[in-house]
Amino acid sequence: MGTTTRSAAALAALALAAGAAHAGEEKVKLKDAPGLDKVRGVCVACHSLDYIPLNSPFLDEKQWRGEVNKMAKVFGAPVKPEDVDPIVAYLAKNYGRR
Repeated sequence: MGTTTRSAAALAALALAAGAAHAGEEKVKLKDAPGLDKVRGVCVACHSLDYIPLNSPFLDEKQWRGEVNKMAKVFGAPVKPEDVDPIVAYLAKNYGRR
């Protein structure tokens, strides 16, 4: 198999893997509550939704706020300033450390 064919095969495999990873995204069921639409719209731009329940045992409201601000300011997540409070409220109420 030539280099070009191997490269094309590798790219095709990557595309399939990316599609499968994205398809798996829908399996994460977050709690239905106010703010969920904003969380889904913003958080998945950078990572899978399973990060939310994975972090929930560790983060309280202040820490969720820090995470949301870090994602926006450090990692460039597309979080509008007016969406920070509803996102933090959703995360803290539904997935915050108790």
